[in-house]
Formats: sequence, C-alpha cells, structure tokens
Amino acid sequence: MFFGSIPALVTPFSSGRVDEDTLRELVGWQVEQGSDGLVPCGTTGESATMTGAEQKRVIEVTVEAAEGRIPVIAGCGSNSVAIAIDHMRAAKQAGADAALIVMGYYNRPSQSGLVAAFKAMGEASELPIIVYNIPGRAVVDILPETMAEIAKLPNIAGVKDATGNLGRVTAQRLACGPDFVQLSGNDETALAFNIMGGVGCISVTANVAPKLCSDFQKATREGRWEDAVKLQDRLFPLHMAMFTDASPAPAKYALSRVRPGFPTEVRLPLVEASPASKRAVDEALEHAGVI
Repeated sequence: MFFGSIPALVTPFSSGRVDEDTLRELVGWQVEQGSDGLVPCGTTGESATMTGAEQKRVIEVTVEAAEGRIPVIAGCGSNSVAIAIDHMRAAKQAGADAALIVMGYYNRPSQSGLVAAFKAMGEASELPIIVYNIPGRAVVDILPETMAEIAKLPNIAGVKDATGNLGRVTAQRLACGPDFVQLSGNDETALAFNIMGGVGCISVTANVAPKLCSDFQKATREGRWEDAVKLQDRLFPLHMAMFTDASPAPAKYALSRVRPGFPTEVRLPLVEASPASKRAVDEALEHAGVI
C-alpha cells in the first residue's frame, strides 16, 4: 500500500494561519501529478510549530482533498508517547491510512525504551505505523536489531529511513523480512536505496516536482535503471537545493516559482529562504526543466 513517490507535504500558512484552500489545491495537484501517497504534518510540514487542533485539521483537509485516491500517512510523532497516541487517534478519526512516528528526540531513550514506546503505540491504535528513523533530528538511532524487534509489534508496517546509511536497507531487510516496507527519507540517495531493496521515498522534492519524482520512482519499480539515472541527474540539484537553508523554506520558495502565488511564509524559529538559497533553487528548477 505504501510505495513510490510520497511527498512530505509543506503546510501553507497565510498571516499566521493554515491556508486550507491552498492546501487543498496542493493535494489535488499532487494527486494529478502522480504522487503515490501524502504525508501531512511531518517535519517538512512544520508540525513542531502547530497546535494539536491545527495538526488535526491539516490531516482532515488532506484526507478530504485526497478523496481516497492515494493513501495519507499522517505525521503523529512526539517525544511524548501519550501525545503521539492522541495524534494517532485523531488521525484515525480523520480517515488517515497510517501514522508516521518519530520517537526519541530530546528524551534520548535507550534501544529498549524505543521498543517499549512503539509497543505502547501499536497497541493503542489500529493505524499502521511507519517508523521514522532520523538520528540527525531525533539524536537517537534505531539500530537494525532494534528495528527487527519493533517490526514484530502490532501494526508496524515499515520505516522511513533518514539515516543516510544505505547499508541499513539490506540489514533491515534481513532483520525484518521482505514484507517490511522501507521508504527512503533522503531524496538524494533514493536511487541507491531502491536498488538495495527500498520501495519508495517520503520526499521533500516531490512537493515541487511531483511528476518527475513519480516518474523516477516508477522507473525504479519497473527496473528501468537507465531512465531512473537520467531522472536522478535532472533532480539531484533540486534535491540538494531543498536544504540550502532551513527546511522547508527553500521548498516553499520553490513552490512559489512553480505555482505562482503559493505562500512562502514559515513559522518561527524558521525564516524565509536566504537570497543565496533562492538562487540555488532557481538554478535547480531550471536544470530540472520545471520552470
């Protein structure tokens, strides 16, 4: 159910509020362009700056606008297990198909603590869980042997792996089994990730170039590696440009170039992309042929 190009959606803000109309338009465009799923309220969606009510509403709007055409994996993570469970219950009520759970940040739990946390969440909700392993932000790394324990728990469907360690794909396949869904959390390594057994990417770049990202993922699924490499070469500068400033500021600026009028507003402590970042984005968009 979870594969291919899955944009980690930005959340459009206007005058400090969620811009629901623009969010609906963004979701509709993503579906039309061939995205295989959607992740609202992830890191790229600035979930850390949202109230609980805003997070629930963004998930509701995304589900409504998707109209069941592609799955919605709702960002539900928190450094509090109790709050994550509340998010999962709200996401289930809103009609989401799965929950993306980042766990560990600031608390720095042990590996056994991570297993216990996912056990509690898996037992508290029927939503399938995509484990989000991102040591760069969460500080703690979910090791392959720990992932194998987590994979045995109720409702665990797979992982969004943002470790940047490509060896993890093989290690986790051997540890967790071939049915464990592995999604890359890094656009720039998605080609190698899929060659090693991954099935898709939860992508920042797909916000901006959804058709190219979808075509790239389809090429890897069909074993058309020469086509995939060509698409990777078109997209690579854009992958890198998305992080020339604090994300998602470059992605929002890029969307304003691709979809004129898209709001570039981000919430503090983030600020809009710098002039240097904007130049890098412009050059990458031109290289990709998006503008």
